[in-house]
Amino acid sequence: MTVKIVDAAAADLLKGLRIAIVHEWLVEYAGSERVVEQILQIFPHADLFAVVDFLPPESRAFLGDRPVRTTFIQNLPLARSKYRSYLPLMPLAIEQLDLSSYDLVISSSHAVAKGVITGPDQLHISYVHTPMRYAWELQHQYLRESGLETGMRSALARWLLHRLRMWDCLSAQRVDVFVANSDFIRRRVEKVYRREADVIYPPVAVGDFPMGQSKGNFYLTASRLVPYKNVAAIVAAFRELPDRKLVVIGDGPEIGRVRQQAGPNVTLLGRVSTDVLRDYMQRARAFIFAAEEDFGITPVEAQLCGTPVIAYGRGGTRETIRGLDHAVPTGVFFFHQTAKSIVAGLQEFEANHERILESACRENALRFADERFRAEFLFYVLRRWADFSERSNRPGQDDSERGRTLVLQSKLRLGAGT
Repeated sequence: MTVKIVDAAAADLLKGLRIAIVHEWLVEYAGSERVVEQILQIFPHADLFAVVDFLPPESRAFLGDRPVRTTFIQNLPLARSKYRSYLPLMPLAIEQLDLSSYDLVISSSHAVAKGVITGPDQLHISYVHTPMRYAWELQHQYLRESGLETGMRSALARWLLHRLRMWDCLSAQRVDVFVANSDFIRRRVEKVYRREADVIYPPVAVGDFPMGQSKGNFYLTASRLVPYKNVAAIVAAFRELPDRKLVVIGDGPEIGRVRQQAGPNVTLLGRVSTDVLRDYMQRARAFIFAAEEDFGITPVEAQLCGTPVIAYGRGGTRETIRGLDHAVPTGVFFFHQTAKSIVAGLQEFEANHERILESACRENALRFADERFRAEFLFYVLRRWADFSERSNRPGQDDSERGRTLVLQSKLRLGAGT
């Protein structure tokens, strides 16, 4: 939605609001931090909270000079390198944040941020990247990959995950409004929390990934080399296609397994700069993606470069890629996370590649631009605040604020076409 709704009344109302933004942990600049970056641009006077803040200096530009208020976990031993080990303490930590002085609380949550405590005179909007997948449907995979399938350590881990699920459901009831980053996550929110959620797709830096000038004769995959990304299956698929070339970008705990699967037609580049990644994305014949992601920014970045995507057909990719059943396709889906299924997807792509236009790929990806996110999210927050403010009769709300709220509410309804 690109309706311009920030007029004098809205700006005046926002200026008077005390706003807190709560994020999980600040340790790297990745997808969820891009969301926080855009929310901070929308609400530049907001205060920022996080469980821990260990962002390196070179990654802090998006915060400006804004201080980050953290929890007691920030000062625990080895927290900088082992902060995830303190997950059992994070529900307690997030509940200790004092947000009582704020009118509007916006949480950016994929684990515990949504669990902050607010009162009846505060509106809490939670932007959910995903419910905690390792505590829910990926529990058994998490235990298996962590070597915790049997024994006393396994029993303790299972009990902790059980307690974490109980708290996760309980804390979901504290949220006033859920926003999901995809329809896939909207369905997970409904399944896990039994709550409705609206969908606003996350921002993608479309200006950072221009169209390429020419295509090469290789395929590309790029991600962290962790088990759920299934890069090893992609590499195994190319062992069955010795006349095709694959470039793998990324590093992680699966590097040994990936290297073991790789044949002479596979090139492993490891971790590279954004400039190098962009260059390969622009020149690749197609980008291959075998993970079930909540949204999946990398396939969108590939399409921005004019590169088609061969993707596993579950999760967020179903919403960001147009398959061959679309009049203007931008990629091909395969439906099993196996080498055999990936081979079939690649062969289907090669049989239909002339239908997939570089310009169509980029046009499809442009709908996820930063500007679109800011416009949609601001419109959404203002509309929710106007409705909440009309109902709440908050202490200290004077007649002039009520008047501005009613004016804003009327304009928002007109802007939404209601």
